[in-house]
Amino acid sequence: MNNLAAGAAFAVMTLFANTARADDKGVVTTFYTQVLSGTTAADLADRVNKVIASDWQSIGGYAGAPKTREQFTQQLQGFGKLIPDLTWKIEEIVREGDRYVVRGRATGTPAGEFFGVAPTGKRFDIMSIDIHTVKGGKIVKTYHVEDWAGAIRQLRAQ
Repeated sequence: MNNLAAGAAFAVMTLFANTARADDKGVVTTFYTQVLSGTTAADLADRVNKVIASDWQSIGGYAGAPKTREQFTQQLQGFGKLIPDLTWKIEEIVREGDRYVVRGRATGTPAGEFFGVAPTGKRFDIMSIDIHTVKGGKIVKTYHVEDWAGAIRQLRAQ
């Protein structure tokens, strides 16, 4: 009987662990659909706070300090003004434990000067690669790389 009880307990724990992981994928998906693609939303800060932990770190390179959740929210609000139609789409998502690797696609039309390029009505379409760590139902760390140089080339193209 003890083996049966232990087996049942293991099955229940496995079920709850898998459910949490499925929910974690939803957190990552929400990050793209409601946060990165919602930069003009009046409630953007609330959206950010729902999916990103208060001690979250954004690491886009090793030259400087990680960006905090508050700094990231301010950056997104700036992007909302600069690129009002910014949209981020998940092209592929791969999970390894509590980490999610996302190949994303960002598109937008700058309404103002963008990395030194005057607005012309041209759109950019770039790839991004992000690695998110999710714990407790929130993203706690993100490593990210975006092809902003490609966006500049597209905006400057004749």
